[in-house]
Amino acid sequence: MKRRSLLKFGSMSGALALAGQVPFANAQSDSGPIKVGILHSLSGTMAISETSLKDTALMTIAEINKNGGVMGRQIQPVVVDPASNWPLFAEKARQLITQEKCAAVFGCWTSVSRKSVLPVFEELNGLLFYPVQYEGEEMSRNVFYTGAAPNQQAIPATEYLMSAEGGGAKRFFLLGTDYVYPRTTNKILRAFLKSKGVQEADIQEVYTPFGHSDYQTIVANIKTFSQGGKTAVISTVNGDSNVPFYKELGNQGLKASDVPVVAFSVGEEELRGIDTKPLVGNLAAWNYFMSLRNPSNEKFKKQWAAWVAQNNLPGGTKRVTNDPMEATFVGIHMWKQAVEKAKSTEVDKVRVAMVGQTFAAPSGFTLEMDGNHHLHKPVMIGEVRADGQFNVVWRTKTAIRAQPWSPFIAGNSSKPDVVSSIPAFLKRSRVA
Repeated sequence: MKRRSLLKFGSMSGALALAGQVPFANAQSDSGPIKVGILHSLSGTMAISETSLKDTALMTIAEINKNGGVMGRQIQPVVVDPASNWPLFAEKARQLITQEKCAAVFGCWTSVSRKSVLPVFEELNGLLFYPVQYEGEEMSRNVFYTGAAPNQQAIPATEYLMSAEGGGAKRFFLLGTDYVYPRTTNKILRAFLKSKGVQEADIQEVYTPFGHSDYQTIVANIKTFSQGGKTAVISTVNGDSNVPFYKELGNQGLKASDVPVVAFSVGEEELRGIDTKPLVGNLAAWNYFMSLRNPSNEKFKKQWAAWVAQNNLPGGTKRVTNDPMEATFVGIHMWKQAVEKAKSTEVDKVRVAMVGQTFAAPSGFTLEMDGNHHLHKPVMIGEVRADGQFNVVWRTKTAIRAQPWSPFIAGNSSKPDVVSSIPAFLKRSRVA
């Protein structure tokens, strides 16, 4: 090729790269291992929840590699620790995409971490698989959401609390960590509760910072609030703050039979270090529980136990499975299937191939990736047992399609229903 042609090609590719339209800008070679990023906090306040997701990702990748990899190529995980530091999440995401050339990234827990990395993935046309329930109000070409939207967790759980079966709650104490997920979720829940005739005086909203440890006054206030009628607590507390919160419930003798607590960010892992006997009967809403009995879950649990033993992971035989772990497991397998369908690791090709992918999940349901980049998921409500596991007391009969844009927030009816209908689709900008 002549020098002039080379210069012309270089200028063209440079311009396209600036426009975010070079499909091979971050592509890997067609041979050798395929790098993927693992972006989870292994230290700081969120390590209690996120460390197991890193471990699950490594287990799933090892399983795929053992069975021949992806298109005959091995997957090479690149693990980084953003340390519960939200700006550091963005730095690590950029590192994984630009320096490590990762074909996809599996990571984040909190919405503030996801919001931190989102501009990076959209700028660089990376691909993030986000495995945790969240507040909705977002849809991006560069993210696949394998956790629940509000209509797949928060709304059904609140409906259950209001039902005769769930205790017939009339008053609601909304307790959360002070960031975007709890505040937006509670905005949705307030509108929902008011649509059901619940008065403003029967809703109380309280927030605590990340890492908060003193819940004595808050639990006392819950007891006082509950004297005004049948009360339920809806908890969006995240991270290691759940440990002192649940311990304080036990300390003050607040039983589920008096004031049930339904949690959206507490599962088997968060309860592992707590004496759960005083908490029996409290609730959690998820799309998977470890206690489910079906062949897919039995296989998943055995695989996890073997991985823990093989790698001598901390906690040993006490390690558990939970919902975000299942979502991580499903997301990695779906990505593998999409790469093989696309016959490429290029983001633009994998993105298209992801829509419509299905997977027989440990929940016992076959999950499908929708055009809105969210999974169809079943909804389940579990009751805490003395051993820290959950008895499923209610579940949907089928998987539910996600509603990223809640109908309980004004103006959402005009927003796009699927990613391909986003007006700025070719510009890779999100709608939020």
